[in-house]
Amino acid sequence: MKNFLLFISIVILTVSCEQNKKEKTVLPKISKDIRLKYATGFSASYFDGYKIITINTPWPNAEKQYSYCIIDDKSKLDISLESFDGVLDNSIKRLVVTSTTHIPALELLGIENSLVGFPGTDYISSEKVRERIENGAVRELGKNEGINTEVLLELNPNVVVGFGVDGVNRTFETIKKAGIPIIYNGDWVEASALAKAEWIKLFGVLFGKEREADSVFNQIERRYNEAKILASKAKNPPTVLSGAMHKDVWYLPNGSSPEGQFLRDANVDYLWKDTKGDGSLALSFEAVFEKAQDAKIWLSPSYYTSYSQLEEASELYKQFEAFKSKSIYAFSGKTGPTGGVLYYELGTARPDLVLQDIIKVCHPQLLPDYKPFFFKQLD
Repeated sequence: MKNFLLFISIVILTVSCEQNKKEKTVLPKISKDIRLKYATGFSASYFDGYKIITINTPWPNAEKQYSYCIIDDKSKLDISLESFDGVLDNSIKRLVVTSTTHIPALELLGIENSLVGFPGTDYISSEKVRERIENGAVRELGKNEGINTEVLLELNPNVVVGFGVDGVNRTFETIKKAGIPIIYNGDWVEASALAKAEWIKLFGVLFGKEREADSVFNQIERRYNEAKILASKAKNPPTVLSGAMHKDVWYLPNGSSPEGQFLRDANVDYLWKDTKGDGSLALSFEAVFEKAQDAKIWLSPSYYTSYSQLEEASELYKQFEAFKSKSIYAFSGKTGPTGGVLYYELGTARPDLVLQDIIKVCHPQLLPDYKPFFFKQLD
């Protein structure tokens, strides 16, 4: 009988211990979540002693979410860390990012000095970061498709902020095996300009600068919405054409894409405004010409910066009224000292400037004293 009671006691004690272990893996009550107005691709939750970032949409049609734990106080940790895709502490000193669209967030939050490496430094236009590149504080890491892992591991960053197209990146796997967390930034997947810009809050969470990120984004949002309201007052919106041909296929934005939203918010008559989709339309020259030969304004003609370049690429461009009237405007002409197109770096973070530029081009009377930041008339 005594042996039986002893056996029962051991079973009860074992079950109790197992239950306690399981309870350890259950997240405690969330004290708060990060407040996001537009972005849906990531979230952040705050607990006592740590915070968790979840990347919901790292790339289009992603089947996996990625979660990361940022530890503020190890003594308060009450969860297992094995299930996270990356674990880091709250004192990030050394950072690698992999897209120029990540650079403005660092500069706007005043943390650009944490950047120690980047693949393709010639594409960076930021004056502050370029100075660090010239001083050797930011190392060249080669090409994004094949980052120089030897140099990166030598730099030993606390975290690498990358991006993925389909989740297949052998370089990132090598970096993760070395114990360096890879956080996927999916800002480019978002469906609106303000949603993309709101990813500055991801860097705010990483660096403990949530208030600063909120403040910066709120100012950008306010200026964007003020510009949108101003544009709504314009009468007789001009007809607008966009894009250009590549190998006989004309690529231009869908009406529901973020680029299409810029045109809608600028109150212009974009000739493909009723089309749906996140990416680009791919049309024949004939289809575009039939609909847009008399368009008043032609925006963003691919990488072309002059009328002579357009004419050299195809004599067909000369048939458009916008070409004849010299009413073509592009952002590709404004570059940094090493040739990086500024729009590709800063445009995502500053949609307010993009919208104001388009309004200035299409409704110049509404912004008489404004000088376009990205867009300029072709040479």
